[in-house]
Amino acid sequence: MSTAGLVNTGAVTRFHLHPSPIGDILIVTTAEGIVTLHPVHGEVDAELQNLAQRLGSTPEHDETEAATAAASQLDEYFSGARTEFDLPLDWRLVRGFTRAALEAVCDIPYGETAGYGEVAITAGRPRAARAVGTACATTPFSIVVPVHRVVRSDGSLGEYGGHPEVKKFLVDLEQAKEDARADE
Repeated sequence: MSTAGLVNTGAVTRFHLHPSPIGDILIVTTAEGIVTLHPVHGEVDAELQNLAQRLGSTPEHDETEAATAAASQLDEYFSGARTEFDLPLDWRLVRGFTRAALEAVCDIPYGETAGYGEVAITAGRPRAARAVGTACATTPFSIVVPVHRVVRSDGSLGEYGGHPEVKKFLVDLEQAKEDARADE
């Protein structure tokens, strides 16, 4: 077995599946916080095996305090009551510029979008738009780190882990809520 990309933590990891309008969301936690949170579009067992290899620990099915908080905040987000997340994130699966890019993505306001180039500038590497795209495509944190708000330079949405319909749903959800707030 290759050890490339392995983060041997020896820490106990827990997972919880939470239903949402875009399908089940896998929430995996460590003692430090949420290590991954994203919609599951395939076999959960395959996802967990991949994570076990990367983390050096097989996630056990159990709902932790962090997972409970994430599930609650996701429900609030999908109902339109929450515009940003306040969750402890464990960044151990994210390295270098990828982390800087994802942190810059967190600055994109709810209901708005920004281009990959704009995010690259905010992250401190103006010519790294493609690297921003890679960071968004490989993020362990979907929704709570709003990579769905990052769009192509021509304004088109682009992909979202091979599920552009999910990206469209999330962008439309936020824009509709913002439009409704503006009309109040």
